[in-house]
Amino acid sequence: MSQTPTPLTEQDIELLRKEFDARSVNRLFQNAVTGNSITEVALDRSVMTGIDRSMSHRLDKWPVTNQQKSGRCWMFAGLNLLRAGVMDKLGVKDFELSQNYPLFWDKLERCNYFLQSIVELSDRPADDRTLSFVLEDVMGDGGQWNMFAALVTKHGVVPKSVMPETESSSNTAAMNKNLRSLLRQAARDIRAADGESAVEEIRSQVMSSAYRMLAIHLGTPPTEFEWQWTDDEGEFHRDGTLTPAEFRDRYLTIDVNDYVCLVDDPRATSPRGRTFTVDHLGSIVGGAPVRYLNVPSSTLKTLAAQAIKSGEPVWFGCDVGQMMERETGVWDAELYDFEGIYDARFELDKAARLEFHETLMTHAMLLTGVDLDGDTPRKWRVENSWGDEKADKGFYTMNDSWFGEYVFEIAARRDSLPAELQAALDADPIVLPAWDPMGSLA
Repeated sequence: MSQTPTPLTEQDIELLRKEFDARSVNRLFQNAVTGNSITEVALDRSVMTGIDRSMSHRLDKWPVTNQQKSGRCWMFAGLNLLRAGVMDKLGVKDFELSQNYPLFWDKLERCNYFLQSIVELSDRPADDRTLSFVLEDVMGDGGQWNMFAALVTKHGVVPKSVMPETESSSNTAAMNKNLRSLLRQAARDIRAADGESAVEEIRSQVMSSAYRMLAIHLGTPPTEFEWQWTDDEGEFHRDGTLTPAEFRDRYLTIDVNDYVCLVDDPRATSPRGRTFTVDHLGSIVGGAPVRYLNVPSSTLKTLAAQAIKSGEPVWFGCDVGQMMERETGVWDAELYDFEGIYDARFELDKAARLEFHETLMTHAMLLTGVDLDGDTPRKWRVENSWGDEKADKGFYTMNDSWFGEYVFEIAARRDSLPAELQAALDADPIVLPAWDPMGSLA
């Protein structure tokens, strides 16, 4: 479409000023918003006060965790799902799996995955869109369920006491920046290398440097450790020397490989009942690829509610920054009346928000409760990983309207799916480009 350029003229600006001044309510909102945050002014009190925290089904009886200044929400949510069964097995009410341990392996594996991607894209021009995306997106903290499952499968898990947090695990920015510089330099060298042996030498040197950097920042991950504990009845237990894989196999009550990823992508270009993957999305070379099945939001809700009713929390990913009041911990699709304040329409639906870059998955958490009226969910209880100072000691309340608009992904047991969806999981996936919003990392 070609159109004559339309500059903004002085006459245009004068008209805009007169239109604003013509309505006295604009000055009232101006006075309110210039002295307060827009969310304080736009908050619909009737919506917020109409949501209570009670649930017909609630699982959590443990304290929340805290990811601090890191983007490890997907990892925290996955470990929080696993720890519920571990606590029951250990006979304790408070226990955490190490979040630093999988962080170390995730970073190291990502370094290798990035180098592999650069090798595969080495014949592309420097301004190739996929190559540009891979270079821009390198070494963030975010992830998806399949990436978490691959880490647990390959590297196991350990108690937090075995590999506790460090300053850098709780504040990853400086570490990530230096790793990013190392990898982008490696990308330059690989693209200029002559032959496979030269590329392998670069990879070997870079991986050695990356391991050293990670060990300096995060500590050295254990290969084995002594495991003993005292349960809440005061009984002492000793289990001897375990590897991370042995601890996983002995104490986890959940097999992460029993779970599949389901998403709600309502775009017309994304057919329901089909599997998808995203180009160059992953973290472990040779590991299971990121793969998901596209289903309606109603299916996500049904499966999540069934899991909670059966006694199991649910890992999920969402666009967390939308329609949330952080202090009280309330999410509702109508929480803020921005249209009323601005006298402007905001009418993109979920599909259009994805298409026009207005939304994507930004955070992962755990559903630990649901309020059902018959089989219809009214609201959901959410275990976040932002500490216990906000909301209900760190547990948030999500209206079901918010679920429909802003939840994109859940992990569900494969055998909980209807037969037709289980069959659909075996179909070859549609490959989306690397920059597709459904490849975003929580």
